Amino acid sequence: MSLVVIRRFSELDALSRAAADDLVAIARDAVAARGVCHVALSGGSTPKRLFTLLAAMGREAVPWDHVVLWWGDERTVPADHADSNYRMAKETLIAPLGLTHVHPIDGGAADPDAAARAYEAELIASLGTPPAFDLVWLGMGPDGHTASLFPGSPALGEERRWVVANPVSSPLTKGPTTRITLTARAINAARHVRFLVAGADKAETLAAVIGGPRLPARYPSQLISSEDLAWFVDEAAAARLHAPKDEPR
Repeated sequence: MSLVVIRRFSELDALSRAAADDLVAIARDAVAARGVCHVALSGGSTPKRLFTLLAAMGREAVPWDHVVLWWGDERTVPADHADSNYRMAKETLIAPLGLTHVHPIDGGAADPDAAARAYEAELIASLGTPPAFDLVWLGMGPDGHTASLFPGSPALGEERRWVVANPVSSPLTKGPTTRITLTARAINAARHVRFLVAGADKAETLAAVIGGPRLPARYPSQLISSEDLAWFVDEAAAARLHAPKDEPR
């Protein structure tokens, strides 16, 4: 039986401020303990506000000189493409703060599988085996996907790799494509994992993921089970949750 930690917030801004404060605490503890903090960033719309808030806090708020940024997933587009997760983080967080310890996924590579294997090798070289991040930020789509672990996609059953090129087809991806993503195995090796979920369109799925039967092929977010896992959700996303906060299940 695991503990589902749910932190509810009135709206996205409050959620984002709490997530920023959480990063500050995790980064300071990691740097004090190991001299470095490795963070995997999320793409999508929800973390954009978080990145903007962190940039506004300035370099002094977080020990950025000792923080190394990675990505949980990437679309197979060039780094300057409007859909690139890296580009969003660069524009809202990396460039404003002048961060230099950055390891983007090569989404524009001609061979996504080779790019995934190269990123996996880079992770292992920096973090060891397993490549244990200090913090992984995740979003969740209205279909229950997280990172680029989509319902019914091949990566859901991956038990050996840390990073894969995952062929997916979904209305959310506007048809067949390939995404490069951390596997559930890699995410679950992290010291801390935080889901950031906002919006009424997530409410039904969030209730199913947290309170419903275990159906990870349908709701890949259920694959995530880090030793320190918490859900930061706004009231719109939490509207259909009935269990109390920090409910064992």
